[in-house]
Amino acid sequence: MNPQPATAPLLIACALGIEHLALRTGFQRPAAEPYKRGAGGPVTVLRTGMGPKAAERSVTRALTDPALYGAAVLATGFCAGLAPGMHPGDLVVAEETRDRRGTTPCVAIDLLVKELARAVPGRTVHTGPLTGSDHVVRGQERSDLLATGAIAVDMESAATLLSAVRAGERPVAAVRVVVDAPEHELVRIGTVRGGISAFRVLRSVLPAFFEWHRSLLLPRR
Repeated sequence: MNPQPATAPLLIACALGIEHLALRTGFQRPAAEPYKRGAGGPVTVLRTGMGPKAAERSVTRALTDPALYGAAVLATGFCAGLAPGMHPGDLVVAEETRDRRGTTPCVAIDLLVKELARAVPGRTVHTGPLTGSDHVVRGQERSDLLATGAIAVDMESAATLLSAVRAGERPVAAVRVVVDAPEHELVRIGTVRGGISAFRVLRSVLPAFFEWHRSLLLPRR
């Protein structure tokens, strides 16, 4: 991968209004200020809309903006955990994202894990493949996806990252917050304790995203 320039944009993509609200309020928290100043370039938070098709359209369109030329892209928001023992509020750092069209490797995941542990101490961080779906996954379908090696599923990350790399060579990553898990299925986001817990975690993770972005701009020895 070619090195990025001394400053470069960061595009953070999420799907839902509640996810966008969590990230917006995170931007306003005093704890995020020193990280914003050192983020390495302008930061844009994009609400794509729900589902892979909406994510593909929105990200592809956004990356035609000259202001986002060469932008690193990070997909975030909520997800469904697939592995036993996952809990609402746990974090998932994708090693790769997958859908029926292929696999997109993620960049600098070790740094993301380290920075997330600093940003949200006490929260469990899982790493592994993150798979895409075009619908909400429940019951037996979760077990079937777990059998493929995936540890979590959402509807937008795979489409977001695939669209990003198709638009041009760039670093990409995906970080998701578990909002429900095999033992903690929810009906609607925000109506149960798991949704509230995931919202609070998502609101707190921006410093880790900014540090990941900044690290991409540092010269490699």
